[in-house]
Amino acid sequence: MSDQILEMRSITKRFPGVTALKDVTLSVRRGEIHAICGENGAGKSTLMKVLSGVYPGGTFEGEIHFDGREVTFSSINDSESEGIVIIHQELALIPHLSIAENIFLGNERAAGGVINWHETNARAAELMEKVGLHENPVTPVGAIGVGKQQLVEIAKALSKNVKLLILDEPTAALNDDDSEHLLGLIRGLREEGVTCIIISHKLGEIASIADSTTVIRDGETIETIDMHAPEAAEPSNGLTRRIIRGMVGRDMENMYPDRDVEIGEEILRIEDWEVWHPTQPGRKIVDGASLSVRAGEVVGIAGLMGAGRTELAMSVFGRSYGRDISGSIHMHGKPVKITSVSDAIDHGLAYVSEDRKRYGLNLIEDIRRNISAASLSSVARNGWVNSNEEIAVAERYRGSMNIKAPSVMTTTGQLSGGNQQKVVLSKWLFTEPEVLILDEPTRGIDVGAKYEIYSIINKLAASGKAIIVISSELPEVLGVCDRIYALSAGRITGELSAAEADQERLMELMTMEKD
Repeated sequence: MSDQILEMRSITKRFPGVTALKDVTLSVRRGEIHAICGENGAGKSTLMKVLSGVYPGGTFEGEIHFDGREVTFSSINDSESEGIVIIHQELALIPHLSIAENIFLGNERAAGGVINWHETNARAAELMEKVGLHENPVTPVGAIGVGKQQLVEIAKALSKNVKLLILDEPTAALNDDDSEHLLGLIRGLREEGVTCIIISHKLGEIASIADSTTVIRDGETIETIDMHAPEAAEPSNGLTRRIIRGMVGRDMENMYPDRDVEIGEEILRIEDWEVWHPTQPGRKIVDGASLSVRAGEVVGIAGLMGAGRTELAMSVFGRSYGRDISGSIHMHGKPVKITSVSDAIDHGLAYVSEDRKRYGLNLIEDIRRNISAASLSSVARNGWVNSNEEIAVAERYRGSMNIKAPSVMTTTGQLSGGNQQKVVLSKWLFTEPEVLILDEPTRGIDVGAKYEIYSIINKLAASGKAIIVISSELPEVLGVCDRIYALSAGRITGELSAAEADQERLMELMTMEKD
Protein backbone atom coordinates (compact mmCIF):
# COMPACT_ATOMS: atom_id res chain seq x y z
CA MET A 1 0.00 0.00 0.00
CA SER A 2 1.34 3.42 -0.97
CA ASP A 3 2.48 5.77 1.77
CA GLN A 4 0.57 8.54 -0.01
CA ILE A 5 -3.21 8.49 0.45
CA LEU A 6 -3.71 11.57 -1.75
CA GLU A 7 -1.86 13.09 -4.67
CA MET A 8 -3.19 16.06 -6.59
CA ARG A 9 -1.01 16.56 -9.65
CA SER A 10 -0.72 19.76 -11.70
CA ILE A 11 -4.18 21.05 -10.79
CA THR A 12 -5.20 24.14 -12.77
CA LYS A 13 -8.61 25.74 -12.32
CA ARG A 14 -9.76 28.71 -14.38
CA PHE A 15 -12.73 31.02 -14.04
CA PRO A 16 -13.63 33.70 -16.61
CA GLY A 17 -10.71 36.12 -16.59
CA VAL A 18 -9.05 34.48 -13.56
CA THR A 19 -6.72 31.52 -13.02
CA ALA A 20 -7.52 30.47 -9.45
CA LEU A 21 -5.13 27.50 -9.37
CA LYS A 22 -2.02 27.11 -11.50
CA ASP A 23 -0.21 23.76 -11.62
CA VAL A 24 -0.85 23.05 -7.92
CA THR A 25 0.58 19.83 -6.52
CA LEU A 26 -0.44 18.40 -3.14
CA SER A 27 0.78 15.14 -1.64
CA VAL A 28 -0.64 13.87 1.66
CA ARG A 29 0.77 10.92 3.59
CA ARG A 30 -1.53 8.27 4.98
CA GLY A 31 -2.43 8.87 8.64
CA GLU A 32 -0.92 12.36 8.94
CA ILE A 33 -2.29 15.79 9.79
CA HIS A 34 -1.51 17.96 6.78
CA ALA A 35 -2.00 21.73 7.06
CA ILE A 36 -2.68 24.05 4.12
CA CYS A 37 -1.79 27.71 4.61
CA GLY A 38 -2.23 30.75 2.43
CA GLU A 39 -3.69 34.22 2.39
CA ASN A 40 -7.39 34.71 1.73
CA GLY A 41 -7.90 34.25 -1.99
CA ALA A 42 -4.75 32.13 -2.38
CA GLY A 43 -6.78 29.18 -3.70
CA LYS A 44 -7.06 26.90 -0.64
CA SER A 45 -10.84 26.52 -0.73
CA THR A 46 -10.86 26.20 -4.51
CA LEU A 47 -8.37 23.32 -4.26
CA MET A 48 -10.56 21.54 -1.70
CA LYS A 49 -13.64 22.06 -3.89
CA VAL A 50 -11.76 20.41 -6.73
CA LEU A 51 -10.86 17.52 -4.45
CA SER A 52 -14.35 17.03 -3.03
CA GLY A 53 -16.22 17.20 -6.35
CA VAL A 54 -17.86 20.60 -5.89
CA TYR A 55 -15.95 21.41 -9.09
CA PRO A 56 -16.46 18.12 -10.96
CA GLY A 57 -13.97 16.33 -13.14
CA GLY A 58 -13.64 17.98 -16.54
CA THR A 59 -13.91 21.52 -15.15
CA PHE A 60 -10.21 21.61 -14.25
CA GLU A 61 -6.90 20.32 -15.51
CA GLY A 62 -4.73 17.79 -13.69
CA GLU A 63 -5.14 14.47 -11.91
CA ILE A 64 -6.36 13.31 -8.51
CA HIS A 65 -5.05 10.02 -7.12
CA PHE A 66 -6.69 8.72 -3.93
CA ASP A 67 -5.93 5.54 -2.06
CA GLY A 68 -3.73 4.18 -4.83
CA ARG A 69 -5.81 4.93 -7.91
CA GLU A 70 -6.84 7.84 -10.12
CA VAL A 71 -10.32 9.14 -9.32
CA THR A 72 -12.79 11.51 -10.92
CA PHE A 73 -15.59 12.98 -8.83
CA SER A 74 -18.76 14.45 -10.28
CA SER A 75 -20.23 15.53 -6.93
CA ILE A 76 -19.70 15.57 -3.19
CA ASN A 77 -21.59 12.28 -2.97
CA ASP A 78 -18.93 10.69 -5.19
CA SER A 79 -16.05 11.87 -2.98
CA GLU A 80 -17.86 10.89 0.24
CA SER A 81 -18.46 7.39 -1.13
CA GLU A 82 -14.66 7.09 -1.38
CA GLY A 83 -14.19 8.28 2.21
CA ILE A 84 -13.36 11.97 1.62
CA VAL A 85 -15.41 14.26 3.87
CA ILE A 86 -15.08 18.04 4.13
CA ILE A 87 -16.27 20.19 7.03
CA HIS A 88 -16.65 23.77 5.89
CA GLN A 89 -16.06 26.83 8.07
CA GLU A 90 -19.77 27.62 7.68
CA LEU A 91 -21.23 24.54 9.34
CA ALA A 92 -23.81 22.61 7.30
CA LEU A 93 -26.21 21.84 10.14
CA ILE A 94 -29.96 22.38 10.50
CA PRO A 95 -30.57 24.04 13.87
CA HIS A 96 -34.14 22.81 14.37
CA LEU A 97 -33.23 19.15 13.82
CA SER A 98 -31.76 17.00 16.58
CA ILE A 99 -28.11 16.12 16.89
CA ALA A 100 -28.87 12.57 15.76
CA GLU A 101 -30.91 13.77 12.78
CA ASN A 102 -28.07 16.05 11.70
CA ILE A 103 -25.47 13.30 12.05
CA PHE A 104 -27.39 10.99 9.71
CA LEU A 105 -28.90 13.61 7.41
CA GLY A 106 -28.71 12.13 3.90
CA ASN A 107 -27.38 8.91 5.41
CA GLU A 108 -30.48 7.87 7.36
CA ARG A 109 -30.77 4.64 9.34
CA ALA A 110 -33.84 3.38 7.49
CA ALA A 111 -35.43 0.27 6.03
CA GLY A 112 -38.22 0.28 3.51
CA GLY A 113 -38.32 4.07 3.59
CA VAL A 114 -38.98 4.16 7.35
CA ILE A 115 -36.37 5.64 9.70
CA ASN A 116 -35.37 3.44 12.62
CA TRP A 117 -35.22 6.06 15.36
CA HIS A 118 -33.90 3.68 17.99
CA GLU A 119 -30.93 2.77 15.80
CA THR A 120 -30.47 6.40 14.77
CA ASN A 121 -30.25 7.69 18.34
CA ALA A 122 -28.23 4.74 19.62
CA ARG A 123 -25.67 4.98 16.84
CA ALA A 124 -25.54 8.76 17.23
CA ALA A 125 -24.82 8.32 20.94
CA GLU A 126 -21.88 6.03 20.09
CA LEU A 127 -20.42 8.58 17.66
CA MET A 128 -20.99 11.43 20.12
CA GLU A 129 -19.12 9.50 22.81
CA LYS A 130 -16.27 9.00 20.38
CA VAL A 131 -15.90 12.72 19.73
CA GLY A 132 -16.46 13.70 23.37
CA LEU A 133 -19.87 15.31 22.91
CA HIS A 134 -21.87 14.73 26.08
CA GLU A 135 -25.39 15.70 25.07
CA ASN A 136 -28.69 13.93 24.50
CA PRO A 137 -28.93 12.82 20.83
CA VAL A 138 -32.42 14.33 20.57
CA THR A 139 -31.21 17.81 21.59
CA PRO A 140 -31.75 20.37 18.79
CA VAL A 141 -28.45 21.43 17.27
CA GLY A 142 -29.47 25.08 17.62
CA ALA A 143 -29.48 24.66 21.41
CA ILE A 144 -25.77 23.84 21.67
CA GLY A 145 -22.71 26.07 21.19
CA VAL A 146 -20.51 26.40 18.13
CA GLY A 147 -17.77 24.24 19.68
CA LYS A 148 -20.21 21.38 20.17
CA GLN A 149 -21.63 21.90 16.70
CA GLN A 150 -18.13 21.29 15.31
CA LEU A 151 -18.14 17.96 17.16
CA VAL A 152 -21.51 17.11 15.56
CA GLU A 153 -19.94 17.72 12.14
CA ILE A 154 -17.04 15.40 12.97
CA ALA A 155 -19.42 12.74 14.28
CA LYS A 156 -21.33 13.12 11.01
CA ALA A 157 -18.09 12.55 9.09
CA LEU A 158 -17.24 9.47 11.15
CA SER A 159 -20.66 8.01 10.34
CA LYS A 160 -19.55 7.90 6.70
CA ASN A 161 -16.44 5.74 7.31
CA VAL A 162 -14.15 8.67 6.61
CA LYS A 163 -10.60 8.04 5.39
CA LEU A 164 -9.64 11.66 4.68
CA LEU A 165 -11.20 14.42 6.80
CA ILE A 166 -10.84 18.02 5.57
CA LEU A 167 -11.44 20.78 8.12
CA ASP A 168 -11.69 24.39 6.90
CA GLU A 169 -10.85 26.86 9.70
CA PRO A 170 -12.19 24.49 12.39
CA THR A 171 -11.29 26.69 15.38
CA ALA A 172 -12.00 30.14 13.88
CA ALA A 173 -15.11 30.72 16.00
CA LEU A 174 -14.09 28.69 19.07
CA ASN A 175 -12.77 29.78 22.44
CA ASP A 176 -9.47 28.41 23.77
CA ASP A 177 -10.99 25.46 25.65
CA ASP A 178 -13.15 24.34 22.72
CA SER A 179 -10.20 24.78 20.34
CA GLU A 180 -7.94 22.64 22.48
CA HIS A 181 -10.60 19.94 22.77
CA LEU A 182 -11.09 19.91 19.00
CA LEU A 183 -7.35 19.75 18.30
CA GLY A 184 -7.05 16.88 20.77
CA LEU A 185 -9.82 15.06 18.92
CA ILE A 186 -8.02 15.56 15.60
CA ARG A 187 -4.86 14.10 17.14
CA GLY A 188 -6.92 11.14 18.34
CA LEU A 189 -8.32 10.56 14.85
CA ARG A 190 -4.75 10.51 13.53
CA GLU A 191 -3.92 7.76 16.02
CA GLU A 192 -6.88 5.77 14.68
CA GLY A 193 -5.55 6.08 11.13
CA VAL A 194 -7.78 8.88 9.83
CA THR A 195 -5.85 11.29 7.61
CA CYS A 196 -6.69 14.95 8.17
CA ILE A 197 -6.21 18.09 6.09
CA ILE A 198 -6.62 21.26 8.13
CA ILE A 199 -6.91 24.76 6.67
CA SER A 200 -6.18 27.41 9.28
CA HIS A 201 -4.91 30.96 9.76
CA LYS A 202 -3.85 30.16 13.33
CA LEU A 203 -0.19 29.42 12.72
CA GLY A 204 0.51 28.56 16.35
CA GLU A 205 -2.04 25.75 16.16
CA ILE A 206 -0.56 24.52 12.90
CA ALA A 207 2.91 24.42 14.40
CA SER A 208 1.59 22.37 17.32
CA ILE A 209 -0.54 19.85 15.42
CA ALA A 210 0.60 19.45 11.79
CA ASP A 211 2.97 16.78 10.48
CA SER A 212 3.33 18.57 7.14
CA THR A 213 2.35 22.02 5.89
CA THR A 214 1.79 23.08 2.30
CA VAL A 215 1.91 26.82 1.57
CA ILE A 216 -0.12 28.20 -1.34
CA ARG A 217 0.28 31.73 -2.67
CA ASP A 218 -1.61 33.30 -5.60
CA GLY A 219 -2.92 29.90 -6.72
CA GLU A 220 0.50 28.21 -6.81
CA THR A 221 2.26 25.75 -4.52
CA ILE A 222 5.18 27.48 -2.78
CA GLU A 223 6.54 24.65 -0.65
CA THR A 224 5.63 21.70 1.56
CA ILE A 225 7.35 21.64 4.94
CA ASP A 226 7.99 18.50 6.99
CA MET A 227 7.16 19.94 10.40
CA HIS A 228 9.25 17.32 12.19
CA ALA A 229 12.42 17.69 10.11
CA PRO A 230 15.41 19.20 11.97
CA GLU A 231 15.98 21.71 9.19
CA ALA A 232 12.38 22.95 9.29
CA ALA A 233 13.02 25.42 12.09
CA GLU A 234 15.36 28.34 11.48
CA PRO A 235 17.26 29.69 14.52
CA SER A 236 15.82 33.20 14.49
CA ASN A 237 12.46 32.91 12.75
CA GLY A 238 11.21 29.36 13.34
CA LEU A 239 8.46 27.53 11.54
CA THR A 240 5.79 30.19 11.94
CA ARG A 241 7.87 32.93 10.34
CA ARG A 242 8.89 30.59 7.52
CA ILE A 243 5.22 29.86 6.80
CA ILE A 244 4.36 33.58 6.89
CA ARG A 245 7.20 34.34 4.48
CA GLY A 246 5.82 31.72 2.09
CA MET A 247 2.25 33.01 2.40
CA VAL A 248 2.92 36.70 1.79
CA GLY A 249 6.10 36.47 -0.30
CA ARG A 250 8.15 38.57 2.09
CA ASP A 251 9.42 38.70 5.63
CA MET A 252 7.17 40.37 8.16
CA GLU A 253 9.62 41.27 10.87
CA ASN A 254 7.08 43.49 12.56
CA MET A 255 3.58 41.99 12.59
CA TYR A 256 2.16 45.33 13.74
CA PRO A 257 2.99 48.49 11.75
CA ASP A 258 4.52 51.39 13.63
CA ARG A 259 2.63 54.64 13.98
CA ASP A 260 3.16 58.08 15.43
CA VAL A 261 0.77 58.59 18.32
CA GLU A 262 -0.79 62.03 18.71
CA ILE A 263 -3.59 61.81 21.24
CA GLY A 264 -6.04 64.68 21.49
CA GLU A 265 -9.08 65.54 23.58
CA GLU A 266 -11.45 63.01 25.09
CA ILE A 267 -14.23 62.14 22.65
CA LEU A 268 -16.19 59.36 24.36
CA ARG A 269 -16.63 58.53 28.05
CA ILE A 270 -18.87 55.80 29.44
CA GLU A 271 -19.60 55.78 33.18
CA ASP A 272 -21.18 53.16 35.47
CA TRP A 273 -22.59 51.21 32.55
CA GLU A 274 -24.83 48.29 33.53
CA VAL A 275 -26.58 45.86 31.20
CA TRP A 276 -28.92 42.99 32.05
CA HIS A 277 -29.47 39.88 29.96
CA PRO A 278 -32.38 40.37 27.52
CA THR A 279 -34.14 37.07 28.37
CA GLN A 280 -32.69 35.84 31.67
CA PRO A 281 -34.00 37.94 34.59
CA GLY A 282 -31.47 38.62 37.31
CA ARG A 283 -28.40 38.03 35.12
CA LYS A 284 -26.19 41.09 34.88
CA ILE A 285 -23.93 41.04 31.81
CA VAL A 286 -22.09 44.37 32.22
CA ASP A 287 -21.46 45.52 35.77
CA GLY A 288 -20.63 49.19 36.36
CA ALA A 289 -18.15 49.54 33.49
CA SER A 290 -16.44 52.90 32.93
CA LEU A 291 -14.01 53.73 30.14
CA SER A 292 -12.92 56.55 27.86
CA VAL A 293 -11.20 57.08 24.52
CA ARG A 294 -9.56 60.17 23.07
CA ALA A 295 -9.01 61.48 19.56
CA GLY A 296 -6.17 59.64 17.81
CA GLU A 297 -6.15 56.93 20.48
CA VAL A 298 -6.59 53.17 20.05
CA VAL A 299 -8.06 51.66 23.21
CA GLY A 300 -8.31 47.89 23.65
CA ILE A 301 -10.82 45.78 25.55
CA ALA A 302 -9.37 42.40 26.53
CA GLY A 303 -11.42 39.64 28.09
CA LEU A 304 -12.12 35.95 27.93
CA MET A 305 -15.12 34.52 26.06
CA GLY A 306 -18.24 35.37 28.02
CA ALA A 307 -16.69 38.36 29.78
CA GLY A 308 -19.22 40.72 28.19
CA ARG A 309 -17.01 42.48 25.62
CA THR A 310 -19.42 42.31 22.67
CA GLU A 311 -22.42 42.92 24.91
CA LEU A 312 -20.78 46.10 26.25
CA ALA A 313 -20.08 47.36 22.73
CA MET A 314 -23.52 46.54 21.35
CA SER A 315 -25.34 48.07 24.32
CA VAL A 316 -23.40 51.32 23.91
CA PHE A 317 -24.11 51.30 20.17
CA GLY A 318 -27.77 52.25 20.37
CA ARG A 319 -28.78 49.70 23.00
CA SER A 320 -28.71 46.96 20.36
CA TYR A 321 -28.20 44.39 23.14
CA GLY A 322 -29.62 43.95 26.62
CA ARG A 323 -32.36 45.46 28.78
CA ASP A 324 -32.59 47.71 31.84
CA ILE A 325 -29.46 49.51 30.66
CA SER A 326 -28.21 52.26 32.95
CA GLY A 327 -25.21 54.56 33.13
CA SER A 328 -24.16 57.58 31.15
CA ILE A 329 -22.47 58.35 27.84
CA HIS A 330 -20.57 61.60 27.28
CA MET A 331 -19.37 62.94 23.93
CA HIS A 332 -16.80 65.74 24.14
CA GLY A 333 -17.59 66.04 27.85
CA LYS A 334 -21.32 66.52 27.38
CA PRO A 335 -23.94 63.90 28.30
CA VAL A 336 -25.84 62.43 25.35
CA LYS A 337 -28.87 60.16 25.15
CA ILE A 338 -28.51 57.25 22.74
CA THR A 339 -31.50 54.91 22.59
CA SER A 340 -31.25 53.49 19.05
CA VAL A 341 -28.72 52.62 16.38
CA SER A 342 -29.74 55.68 14.38
CA ASP A 343 -29.10 57.81 17.49
CA ALA A 344 -25.65 56.23 17.80
CA ILE A 345 -24.82 56.98 14.16
CA ASP A 346 -26.10 60.55 14.50
CA HIS A 347 -23.81 61.06 17.53
CA GLY A 348 -20.76 59.82 15.61
CA LEU A 349 -20.52 56.20 16.78
CA ALA A 350 -19.89 53.21 14.50
CA TYR A 351 -19.73 49.52 15.42
CA VAL A 352 -18.06 46.86 13.27
CA SER A 353 -19.53 43.53 14.43
CA GLU A 354 -17.42 40.45 15.16
CA ASP A 355 -19.76 38.49 12.85
CA ARG A 356 -19.42 40.37 9.57
CA LYS A 357 -21.35 37.76 7.58
CA ARG A 358 -24.39 37.87 9.83
CA TYR A 359 -24.51 41.45 11.06
CA GLY A 360 -22.06 43.43 8.95
CA LEU A 361 -22.81 42.59 5.34
CA ASN A 362 -25.47 41.58 2.87
CA LEU A 363 -23.46 38.86 1.14
CA ILE A 364 -25.78 38.55 -1.85
CA GLU A 365 -25.58 42.28 -2.55
CA ASP A 366 -22.73 44.08 -4.31
CA ILE A 367 -19.94 46.14 -2.76
CA ARG A 368 -21.61 49.41 -3.80
CA ARG A 369 -24.84 48.73 -1.89
CA ASN A 370 -23.04 47.41 1.19
CA ILE A 371 -20.88 50.52 1.50
CA SER A 372 -23.81 52.92 1.20
CA ALA A 373 -26.18 50.92 3.43
CA ALA A 374 -25.55 52.71 6.75
CA SER A 375 -25.78 56.20 5.26
CA LEU A 376 -28.17 56.06 2.31
CA SER A 377 -29.36 59.60 2.98
CA SER A 378 -25.91 60.81 1.93
CA VAL A 379 -26.43 59.52 -1.61
CA ALA A 380 -30.17 60.17 -1.88
CA ARG A 381 -32.21 63.12 -3.06
CA ASN A 382 -35.94 63.41 -2.36
CA GLY A 383 -36.10 59.79 -1.29
CA TRP A 384 -34.32 58.45 -4.40
CA VAL A 385 -30.81 56.98 -4.32
CA ASN A 386 -28.45 58.60 -6.84
CA SER A 387 -26.81 55.51 -8.35
CA ASN A 388 -23.97 57.45 -9.93
CA GLU A 389 -23.07 59.07 -6.62
CA GLU A 390 -23.39 55.71 -4.86
CA ILE A 391 -20.94 54.16 -7.34
CA ALA A 392 -18.54 57.09 -6.99
CA VAL A 393 -18.51 56.73 -3.18
CA ALA A 394 -17.94 52.98 -3.41
CA GLU A 395 -15.12 53.43 -5.94
CA ARG A 396 -13.48 55.96 -3.63
CA TYR A 397 -13.43 53.45 -0.77
CA ARG A 398 -12.40 50.59 -3.05
CA GLY A 399 -9.29 52.60 -3.85
CA SER A 400 -8.52 54.04 -0.41
CA MET A 401 -9.12 50.73 1.40
CA ASN A 402 -7.44 48.63 -1.30
CA ILE A 403 -10.47 46.36 -1.72
CA LYS A 404 -9.38 43.70 -4.20
CA ALA A 405 -12.34 43.24 -6.55
CA PRO A 406 -12.92 43.72 -10.29
CA SER A 407 -15.49 46.45 -9.61
CA VAL A 408 -17.85 47.79 -6.97
CA MET A 409 -20.60 45.76 -8.66
CA THR A 410 -18.93 42.53 -7.48
CA THR A 411 -21.08 40.46 -5.10
CA THR A 412 -19.65 40.85 -1.61
CA GLY A 413 -19.99 37.15 -0.81
CA GLN A 414 -17.43 36.41 -3.54
CA LEU A 415 -14.70 38.37 -1.75
CA SER A 416 -12.07 36.96 0.59
CA GLY A 417 -12.51 37.46 4.32
CA GLY A 418 -10.00 40.29 4.45
CA ASN A 419 -11.69 42.17 1.62
CA GLN A 420 -15.12 41.64 3.18
CA GLN A 421 -13.78 43.22 6.36
CA LYS A 422 -12.59 46.23 4.36
CA VAL A 423 -16.09 46.61 2.91
CA VAL A 424 -17.57 46.60 6.44
CA LEU A 425 -15.07 49.25 7.52
CA SER A 426 -15.86 51.30 4.44
CA LYS A 427 -19.58 51.13 5.21
CA TRP A 428 -19.08 52.61 8.65
CA LEU A 429 -16.45 55.12 7.62
CA PHE A 430 -18.97 56.48 5.11
CA THR A 431 -21.10 57.53 8.11
CA GLU A 432 -18.18 59.79 9.12
CA PRO A 433 -17.95 58.57 12.74
CA GLU A 434 -15.85 60.10 15.48
CA VAL A 435 -15.67 56.84 17.44
CA LEU A 436 -15.14 53.49 15.73
CA ILE A 437 -15.71 50.29 17.76
CA LEU A 438 -14.01 47.31 16.11
CA ASP A 439 -15.13 43.94 17.49
CA GLU A 440 -12.65 41.18 16.51
CA PRO A 441 -11.55 43.14 13.42
CA THR A 442 -9.19 40.44 12.11
CA ARG A 443 -11.13 37.27 12.96
CA GLY A 444 -10.85 34.67 10.20
CA ILE A 445 -8.42 36.56 7.97
CA ASP A 446 -4.82 35.78 7.11
CA VAL A 447 -1.64 37.47 8.32
CA GLY A 448 -1.20 39.60 5.22
CA ALA A 449 -4.76 40.93 5.40
CA LYS A 450 -4.34 41.47 9.15
CA TYR A 451 -1.37 43.74 8.51
CA GLU A 452 -3.52 45.77 6.09
CA ILE A 453 -6.30 46.09 8.69
CA TYR A 454 -3.76 47.22 11.32
CA SER A 455 -2.44 49.80 8.86
CA ILE A 456 -5.98 51.07 8.28
CA ILE A 457 -6.51 51.36 12.06
CA ASN A 458 -3.32 53.40 12.33
CA LYS A 459 -4.40 55.63 9.44
CA LEU A 460 -7.79 56.25 11.05
CA ALA A 461 -6.20 57.09 14.40
CA ALA A 462 -3.81 59.48 12.66
CA SER A 463 -6.83 61.25 11.14
CA GLY A 464 -8.19 61.89 14.63
CA LYS A 465 -10.66 59.05 15.02
CA ALA A 466 -11.13 57.51 18.46
CA ILE A 467 -10.92 53.74 18.14
CA ILE A 468 -11.90 50.90 20.45
CA VAL A 469 -10.56 47.44 19.56
CA ILE A 470 -12.04 44.28 21.06
CA SER A 471 -9.94 41.18 20.44
CA SER A 472 -9.51 37.64 21.75
CA GLU A 473 -5.86 37.69 20.67
CA LEU A 474 -3.73 39.28 23.37
CA PRO A 475 -0.72 39.84 21.04
CA GLU A 476 -3.07 41.82 18.78
CA VAL A 477 -4.35 43.97 21.64
CA LEU A 478 -0.78 44.61 22.78
CA GLY A 479 0.38 45.28 19.23
CA VAL A 480 -2.17 47.89 18.16
CA CYS A 481 -3.47 49.63 21.31
CA ASP A 482 -2.28 52.63 23.32
CA ARG A 483 -4.29 51.72 26.41
CA ILE A 484 -6.03 48.48 27.38
CA TYR A 485 -8.99 47.80 29.66
CA ALA A 486 -9.33 44.28 31.06
CA LEU A 487 -12.85 42.90 31.41
CA SER A 488 -13.86 39.98 33.63
CA ALA A 489 -17.45 38.84 34.29
CA GLY A 490 -18.75 42.15 32.99
CA ARG A 491 -16.51 44.31 35.19
CA ILE A 492 -13.56 46.47 34.23
CA THR A 493 -10.83 44.96 36.41
CA GLY A 494 -7.92 47.09 35.33
CA GLU A 495 -6.51 49.66 32.92
CA LEU A 496 -2.97 49.46 31.57
CA SER A 497 -0.93 51.57 29.19
CA ALA A 498 0.75 49.82 26.28
CA ALA A 499 4.12 50.33 27.97
CA GLU A 500 3.14 48.52 31.17
CA ALA A 501 0.92 45.80 29.69
CA ASP A 502 1.98 42.25 28.90
CA GLN A 503 0.11 38.98 28.36
CA GLU A 504 0.67 37.73 31.91
CA ARG A 505 -0.61 40.92 33.55
CA LEU A 506 -3.62 41.09 31.23
CA MET A 507 -4.50 37.45 31.84
CA GLU A 508 -4.32 38.04 35.58
CA LEU A 509 -6.84 40.90 35.26
CA MET A 510 -9.04 38.99 32.79
CA THR A 511 -9.44 36.09 35.21
CA MET A 512 -10.02 38.20 38.33
CA GLU A 513 -13.09 37.01 40.21
CA LYS A 514 -15.73 39.17 41.84
CA ASP A 515 -15.10 40.20 45.42
